[in-house]
Amino acid sequence: MSDTSSPGEAGSDAEMLAGLRADCRQLAQEIIDTFSGDPATMIATAESCTGGLIAGAITDIAGSSAVFDRGFVTYSNDAKQDMLGVRAATLEAYGAVSAQVATEMVLGARRRSRADIAVSVTGVAGPGGGSPDKPVGLVWMGLSGPGDLTSAAELRWDPSWSRDMIRAATVCAALEALLGRAELRSGSQDTPASP
Repeated sequence: MSDTSSPGEAGSDAEMLAGLRADCRQLAQEIIDTFSGDPATMIATAESCTGGLIAGAITDIAGSSAVFDRGFVTYSNDAKQDMLGVRAATLEAYGAVSAQVATEMVLGARRRSRADIAVSVTGVAGPGGGSPDKPVGLVWMGLSGPGDLTSAAELRWDPSWSRDMIRAATVCAALEALLGRAELRSGSQDTPASP
């Protein structure tokens, strides 16, 4: 997923941010409605750059306790290791903002929860902290479940966007990805990615 439009093209930053937040709320409601079946599908989140906003978006909706197990906010590398079991060697070799770390984060969230499906995000929300290899707006998202299906996806947001917009767009992308995985609960298969 990528959006390279500049904020001025779609209105003011405040309007875009309000639109993203409204989209996130709608997606979170769809998650509650979709995952609340019998049996319910439980969700866990592992968040770095969004700092708990994905969990917050889901738990803002009444009825979320039927589908939301827990959220891990692992902003520091130590937290990623302590709470999710991300290996120090992975962090050293690839850096926190990488497919490998997003994958270890999401697998750790599944192992350390009762979730059927989990999502993780790690990225550079800005305005500082970017580099030529890992610019502001780069986010890696991990997904795990149903079953052993695990994958990582790269998101690239417009680096001129505000920190709030990058984080809100990432929340929406994570919620959309969770909804996409809901379709797999019915038995269709995808090719698992190796961690």
